[in-house]
Amino acid sequence: MKIFYIALLALAPAWGQELRLGIIGTDTSHATAFTKTLNDDASTDRVKGARVVAAYKGGSSDIEESAGRVNEYAAELHDKWGVKIVEKIAGLCPLVDGLLLESVDGRPHLQQFREAVECGKPVFIDKPLASTREDALAIASLANEMHVPWFSSSSLRYSAIENMKSPDAIGAIVWGPGPMEPHHKLDMTWYGIHAVEMLYTLYGMGCVEVSRMNSPEGDVITARWQDGKLGTVHLQRPYGKFGAVVFLKGEKLNAMPEIDFSYVPLVRQIVEFMQTKKPPVPNDVTLEMFAFMDAAQRSAATGGRAVALGK
Repeated sequence: MKIFYIALLALAPAWGQELRLGIIGTDTSHATAFTKTLNDDASTDRVKGARVVAAYKGGSSDIEESAGRVNEYAAELHDKWGVKIVEKIAGLCPLVDGLLLESVDGRPHLQQFREAVECGKPVFIDKPLASTREDALAIASLANEMHVPWFSSSSLRYSAIENMKSPDAIGAIVWGPGPMEPHHKLDMTWYGIHAVEMLYTLYGMGCVEVSRMNSPEGDVITARWQDGKLGTVHLQRPYGKFGAVVFLKGEKLNAMPEIDFSYVPLVRQIVEFMQTKKPPVPNDVTLEMFAFMDAAQRSAATGGRAVALGK
């Protein structure tokens, strides 16, 4: 046992040394953007404390957004940032202190996470956590069983929407892009999840029911929280701007018709998580978001009937 702990200490980064991170899935621009944010010493926006040192390509042959970019982004990681490309997820384990599960396709996330937890390292899972609520719950259960800390978040959580939170909020409307991808059974996980996370940034947990109407041009999801607050998510297709209005007590409101975002604040949260092992977004919040999207999809299937979360 003593030898085992000595070996673990030998693998751990020295005090003050930057953490080594590994990427799973090079089929998204997040893989290269996050790496630049961590590895580019010449950038004034560089987030210190960690570097990406290795990556596993992955990729989904039946989604063009994945298959058409996986090798291009892998080459950029290797050639521009000196990232080692490995053949299997298990190959990342001895090289890194934490993992970024970045695959753009949510369907393989559960299987990739099964392999990732064997490393025994903290895992950030980029949006979407999974392509279905069932897979999201399975990831959470597996993480608990293997004692592996994880969190998932959209970069929109750390945009200007944070500054719109208020204890006086009585209602909110958020909007954003809502393109669909036919392989994702829970359709809002492909892109609509960004706007859902904006609403949850404003309100936190506690949604009790949702209703959803949709058309080829978009979706409108209306939700009620247990304390009486109402929230609306408006998704535009194929794409559109992010924005929000928060209605406050006393006939006041906060409005931001266009919300910009940067990856830098999210990457800072990821590095702190890798250092502390404490998720900045509670796992229960992320899982409730999946219950929200699942109920919204079931509502749409019934023509907009209100559906209780988890029922």
